[in-house]
Amino acid sequence: MSRPLIIVESPAKAKSITRYLGGEFKALASYGHVRQLLSKDGAVNPEQDFDMRFETVDKNKKHVDAIVMEMKKSDALYLATDPDREGEAISWHLLELLRKREAIGSKPVYRVEFFEITPSAVQEAVENPRDISGNLVDAQLARSALDHLVGFNLSPLLWKKIRTGLSAGRVQSPALRMICEREQEIEVFEHREYWTIDADVSQSGHKFAAKLSVYAGEKVQKFSIIEEEQAKRVRQTLKEATDGKLDVLDVVHKQKKRNPAPPFTTSTLQQEASRKLRFTTRKTMQVAQQLYEGIDVNGESTGLITYMRTDSVSLASTAVDEIRKAITERYGTEMLPKAPRHFSNKTRNAQEAHEGIRPTSAMRFPRNLKYALSEDQHKLYQLIWNRTVASQMMHAVIDTTTVDLGAGPADAVRGEGSDVPASQTAETRQQVGIFRASGSTIRNPGFMSVYLEDQDDVPDSDKKEVLLPNLEKGMRVDLLEIKSEQHFTEPPPRFNEASLVKTLESHGIGRPSTYASIISTLQNRGYAELDARRFKPTDTGKIVNRFLSEHFTRYVDYEFTAEMESELDAISRGEKKWKEFMKHFWGDFSKQVVEKDETLTRADVNQARALGYDPKTDKPVSVRLGRYGPYAQIGSRDDQDPPRFASLLPGQQLDSITLDEALALFAFPRQLGESHEGESVTVNMGRYGPYVKCGKDNASLKKEQDPGTIDLHAALELIAEKREFNANRLIKEFAEQGIQVLNGRYGPYVTDGKKNVTLPKSMEDPGSITLEECLELIRNAKPKSTKQRSARSRK
Repeated sequence: MSRPLIIVESPAKAKSITRYLGGEFKALASYGHVRQLLSKDGAVNPEQDFDMRFETVDKNKKHVDAIVMEMKKSDALYLATDPDREGEAISWHLLELLRKREAIGSKPVYRVEFFEITPSAVQEAVENPRDISGNLVDAQLARSALDHLVGFNLSPLLWKKIRTGLSAGRVQSPALRMICEREQEIEVFEHREYWTIDADVSQSGHKFAAKLSVYAGEKVQKFSIIEEEQAKRVRQTLKEATDGKLDVLDVVHKQKKRNPAPPFTTSTLQQEASRKLRFTTRKTMQVAQQLYEGIDVNGESTGLITYMRTDSVSLASTAVDEIRKAITERYGTEMLPKAPRHFSNKTRNAQEAHEGIRPTSAMRFPRNLKYALSEDQHKLYQLIWNRTVASQMMHAVIDTTTVDLGAGPADAVRGEGSDVPASQTAETRQQVGIFRASGSTIRNPGFMSVYLEDQDDVPDSDKKEVLLPNLEKGMRVDLLEIKSEQHFTEPPPRFNEASLVKTLESHGIGRPSTYASIISTLQNRGYAELDARRFKPTDTGKIVNRFLSEHFTRYVDYEFTAEMESELDAISRGEKKWKEFMKHFWGDFSKQVVEKDETLTRADVNQARALGYDPKTDKPVSVRLGRYGPYAQIGSRDDQDPPRFASLLPGQQLDSITLDEALALFAFPRQLGESHEGESVTVNMGRYGPYVKCGKDNASLKKEQDPGTIDLHAALELIAEKREFNANRLIKEFAEQGIQVLNGRYGPYVTDGKKNVTLPKSMEDPGSITLEECLELIRNAKPKSTKQRSARSRK
């Protein structure tokens, strides 16, 4: 008897749905995308009305074959891929494949979507199917075509004008621009000196601090006091105006309410997981995917959170009812507001098509799931549960107190050389200076007892809660000391993952599903690197950004990129036709690519930075970016003798390296001495950094070792370690067949010189592997992708 076939993206979801729907349906997984654009130029043809050529994703061919075979036996097709544009496109592509292979015929096709993998949500989705949305598919096709045309036209231009292996992307390039512009701000930042004057005060043994807020009748601004002599004079004037006491001039008590943050969107989840858990954006999405697709709880696969790619902050009324029930049970009725909270998204280009990220059941308390979850899963689930529950809790009540303390009277110190003017208002005339102390106490923590949102780049001093004693106007408090302190302004901080995602979102750049891939691409391409968890552009990143910013300004413009996202949104709503949108974009873009290709030279783009002259040869010394990275050069190609080259050391930058530092690079190879066997030992610079050489053996220096100071003893230790590693590397060899079993960086593997295959974890003793098992592993190994091969060829 035939039955309907339902397709989801992952085997975990297929397992859950099979259980929820019983034997009524056959569930299979597509394992993600089933088709992709051909990985070569011409996959999108603007001359043929943007005809797009697709191919089946190689690693998923067997899964597609299984779906085709099962569909021929089934009486209906239910497409239950993820509930977003990407999921809609996967459903459409799969249907196209099934039609092409004559597996669908006239059988009914339904599109179903659910935002949480629970029995009720799945059952409701199956009972209320719809057609595939042509508008959503068109929007995704437009996005794919757009990204392909930008990448396959700009990237070759980068190869020709800068170096091979570089790439440019429609969304990654504006993100790179953000990182580079922030670095430029830091580089040109000029530190400004300023001074603060503080008073250490005590009342009945309770010590607290107050800042000078008014001096000589003028409000004290950040740069009111800018040098040490001025600070000393102000401090002395204030000390002379007091008798060891300060007068309480005013006490202001206020009470303020603080409301909870809304439920998580994708970007706010990534930001908070970065701040609180130190997760990368990619790790956050991987763990969230696991929680969404289902975790084995009491022997059953259970989806624990709703769909994690969303920019909505709304919650279903049924979910809110359960959250309120959980609050009552866990925290008491006093923590429950009279009415549910409703949130709206202020993010530019937000879709708000479905809910924010929440637990599928607020009654699944994190502590009760600890046994079923990995450490990372439990951390992220706890974060999502806390944020969701807190969003529906009572507001926090915070008492704030501001106290003004007077130092005076002014007449006591007014005289020749005094900073205090003779004419002041009656209210301030009697005070030389006014110190202000502010404090706060939490009267009722409300939601804050469960969750409090973090912020980026807030000084620790601003986070501290200051408690003040009970003070009243007219009281006098003890002045312990008046202190002056020097400060310097600081440049804006580099972006971390949280602040970069927040800034991208605020500009309307990217989508919930793309933030993690944008960040990964920038790092994988070598355009930015993490330094103390902050993004720092590399020399390559700076040159690529400069090229794009100067010659393709419009396409790295934040506003233009956001407008493109808005246009794609309009296509998804049926308000625009995707091919008309593509024609409008392609006309100007293609002309600009041709023009720049014809008019720009490598020298125009990859400009060398002159550092000065070599004192030994009087030849010019410069630095520039080459095929294998940044390098220094002595001489020019026009000289009778060929120029000399030396790679820059890790951490050295084209725009900051000095002449002396560049000249020091040419001290390599540096002779260190000889080994006990009489072999010459040297340290040199290579394509992958500094290394030592002894005989035929090379060994890379450790991160903390300096090639300019490393000695013979340390070098020989590195060589000994490398030789020991090589000696232990060979586990087994089948010499006649040219097959070896080796210890590698990621564990034991088998190789025939062309393919490397990691041994399965079930093989406890790699030394016991047979020739037949080796051949089987190599035979079944996946071929290296084109990207992998090209990457290897560039090494």
